[in-house]
Amino acid sequence: MFMIKKRTIQVEKVNMHIVNWLKTYAENAKVSGFVIGISGGIDSAVTSTLCAQTGLKVLCVEMPIHQAQSHVTQGREHIEYLKNRFQNVTNIEVDLTSVFETFKKIVPDGSDVDKLNLSLANTRARLRMTTLYYFAGLHSLLVAGTGNKIEDFGVGFYTKYGDGGVDLSPIADLMKSEVHLLGSYLKIPESILKASPTDGLFGDDRTDEDQLGASYDELEWAMLENEAGKSSDDFSGREKIVLDIYKRLNTINQHKMTAIPVCFIPNE
Repeated sequence: MFMIKKRTIQVEKVNMHIVNWLKTYAENAKVSGFVIGISGGIDSAVTSTLCAQTGLKVLCVEMPIHQAQSHVTQGREHIEYLKNRFQNVTNIEVDLTSVFETFKKIVPDGSDVDKLNLSLANTRARLRMTTLYYFAGLHSLLVAGTGNKIEDFGVGFYTKYGDGGVDLSPIADLMKSEVHLLGSYLKIPESILKASPTDGLFGDDRTDEDQLGASYDELEWAMLENEAGKSSDDFSGREKIVLDIYKRLNTINQHKMTAIPVCFIPNE
């Protein structure tokens, strides 16, 4: 039987710590608040709620690109919940579908369909990043990242200079299960808490698990075992498969998770 190992957190203390950290960072940066892309998922819901708790200005931006209706509905439900709860929250929708389609017409198609689809999926994320920084510039806001620890430092499940292009990362030290605990504590809408995680970048119903080959609970277990110095040879069956998946993704996505290499010129 697959044993899931998880960290434990004191949710109320973690909530207060992140909110204070956000507020202090924004005040030191002399900005008005935060801008956040709302996807309809748990990570952006929790991040936007944490930002709202600071009392600073929070702009929630919906940026559909051929988006599934369920994602749109969940995103709007969360925004309405936030606006009813916090007076410092505003929202705007920017439909980027026509921008994306224009981009596709201008650039040449690739012959490798899989690479083409992945490149276009990453293009969606980068168009959204550009849009968030547009509003950040207009309103003196920081772009708040929504990546969790598994995505940002475990398997690199994000787009470089897309959803990875942010000013600060409030939940990047939390495992996915911990984000869910925080979401329950913050009373995030049940439809979001129960939804299957998906990046929505391919215009279909594929989930994160479909793309990764393992669930977040499994990858969380693998990350902790890897940090403990374990290898796939220490396990069998599904556990061995999952740890191999984790190590493969962690290796091939290091270019996202480590600092950009700089060619230093030696002193003569």
